[in-house]
Amino acid sequence: MSTVFKNKYMQGFLQLLKKENKNIGPSIRQTLYNKNWIVYAKPPFGGPAQVIEYLGRYTHKVAISNHRIVSIQNDKVSFTYKDYADGSKQKIMMLEATEFLRRFCMHILPPGFRKIRHYGFLANTNRAMLQVQQKEMGVAAAAAIKKDWKTIAKEKMNYDVDQCPCCKKGRMMAILHFDANAPPPVWVIKRIATQKSEIVQSIFFR
Repeated sequence: MSTVFKNKYMQGFLQLLKKENKNIGPSIRQTLYNKNWIVYAKPPFGGPAQVIEYLGRYTHKVAISNHRIVSIQNDKVSFTYKDYADGSKQKIMMLEATEFLRRFCMHILPPGFRKIRHYGFLANTNRAMLQVQQKEMGVAAAAAIKKDWKTIAKEKMNYDVDQCPCCKKGRMMAILHFDANAPPPVWVIKRIATQKSEIVQSIFFR
């Protein structure tokens, strides 16, 4: 592999020099060919699943997983790490809580940066073109189906959002929705109190 890589690299290097009207002496050229080139190549992935798992570590996981944290006590955090300088042995490191948080915050992306960006036909500017392509492929109908978050919670987590957390039989009833940026107006709070009073009276005097 090193011989093939050396010849391919030198071929491209000489073509670049010729394109820029530059040249190297025969002695330097022969010296480069006589050198033993060392090529480092990682073993290939075992399949698509390993590729997705490898990329997922950088796109969908945090800086450190919960299972690596051994203990948190006395304002110190202990966690496991792999020491590649010592034969990839697993060791335990203890840091001050403030130092641990400092290192953790170094992995938080600045505003405006994204871990995943979509280009080409997946970019937002080409959404119309993508919908046309999906329609031609017969997948537009399936792609347009969007499930409610309550349905997803029930299917994936087996958790019924509308079920009463106390009696596990009754159903939760939404009385009011308001923006999270500010508290509800005073008249809304009074109206909620009135409705609660009416509900309690209807229960006891039914």
